[in-house]
Amino acid sequence: MLAGERSETMTRLFTFRSRFGLTAAALALAAAASGCGGDDDFSLPDWDAPGQNARIGDIMIRYAHVAEPRGEPWQPGDDVPAYVWLYNKGSEADKLVGARTPNAASVDIVDAGGKPLSGGLDLPANKLVELEPGKAHLVLRDVREVIRGGDFMKFTMRFQNAGSITFNIQSQIPAYDESPSPT
Repeated sequence: MLAGERSETMTRLFTFRSRFGLTAAALALAAAASGCGGDDDFSLPDWDAPGQNARIGDIMIRYAHVAEPRGEPWQPGDDVPAYVWLYNKGSEADKLVGARTPNAASVDIVDAGGKPLSGGLDLPANKLVELEPGKAHLVLRDVREVIRGGDFMKFTMRFQNAGSITFNIQSQIPAYDESPSPT
């Protein structure tokens, strides 16, 4: 091979690689913009929220956590609130029908006033349902041991269609007031 032919072959190779790289980058960008992909296509506002994330079927579980203890750790016998965001990415409705943890006698799904929702909690298709203070949420009834901020425990959520998933849930670490004390 002559030097000129080698130079022309190298130029073609670099041109091919550049075009291939640009095409691959364009396809990746198009896939990201169109919402194709796995868990990465579900985004929430960028904020420092506590909690664990998980997924089962079409149900995205975000920010699952036990409420932070107030003043002292949660004590055996306490009823402890737990919060989570549930997003049903599916085309059909689902329902949160139960939850459990070995750290409590039971886990109830309750309405904003604390009344148990015996029929579960509806999760409409393509909707975000926020289980938070002042809204429907979970309550760990009669916790069996001390729960300090930062402690983890096994937690299982059961959905009518998606099935059950077990993951670790954390007790939110208390955020103490750091404002200057009056003197």
